[in-house]
Amino acid sequence: MEWKNIYRGLMMGASDVIPGVSGGTIAVLLGIYDRLIASINGLFSKEWKKHLGFLIPLGIGIAGAVLLLSRLIEWLFKDFPGPTQFFFLGLIIGILPYLFRQADVKANFKVNHYILLIIGAVIVSGMVFLHESEGVVIEEFTLSTYVLLFFSGFIASAAMILPGISGSFILLVMGVYATVISAISNLQLTIIAVVGLGIVLGILTMSKLIHYFFKHYRSGTFALIIGLVIGSIVVVFPGWPESTPFLLLSVVTFAGGLFVAYVLGRVEYKE
Repeated sequence: MEWKNIYRGLMMGASDVIPGVSGGTIAVLLGIYDRLIASINGLFSKEWKKHLGFLIPLGIGIAGAVLLLSRLIEWLFKDFPGPTQFFFLGLIIGILPYLFRQADVKANFKVNHYILLIIGAVIVSGMVFLHESEGVVIEEFTLSTYVLLFFSGFIASAAMILPGISGSFILLVMGVYATVISAISNLQLTIIAVVGLGIVLGILTMSKLIHYFFKHYRSGTFALIIGLVIGSIVVVFPGWPESTPFLLLSVVTFAGGLFVAYVLGRVEYKE
């Protein structure tokens, strides 16, 4: 068991609770993204025990963060949305030098790779124009409601595993984010199970696609991922704070995000 993955999972889980921030981006920052994809795909191979040893501590961390930090993240997002988003903005910008280095952009990228990068950036940055549904908690549950929750989890998890695209943001757009967060906070097991099943199936499906492209088109896949991460800067950027105290706090949290990205990059990308 790679117990170090618990803290990695905590970071991924905390980010997945926030609309606009992708757990996939955090996995890239931590230097485990391609291994994460390979391990999910390897669950049905002869080396499934090895892959489980990687995924179980990561899953414990993600689930722990979602359960323990959902209320804290909700509070930060509600009362200090700007500074909180500036922290993640610093994280995302701070990740890019390591991502460029891992992809070895100077040696491997050609014109078509830069085109893919631009396409990825446009796709994610365009999400800022999507309509966000109101945060109303669903109280009456019918079969169609559970079907909606299942497919919301499926689509959100497919987004979750892609860097730059936030699963929580997808839930927000589909109008079920408040319901899911409320279910987690209040341990409504039926809702958690339905959404959870959708998430698991979505991750398994999307990871197979990403694994294929990593194996056969590694540089092109990295180009698209870098574009997705760059595009997420537009989505996460909350606008400039109107008051001086919040501006100063946002500058501090942004610097904190850059520092955390630098420290994690030094730790996770050392070779």
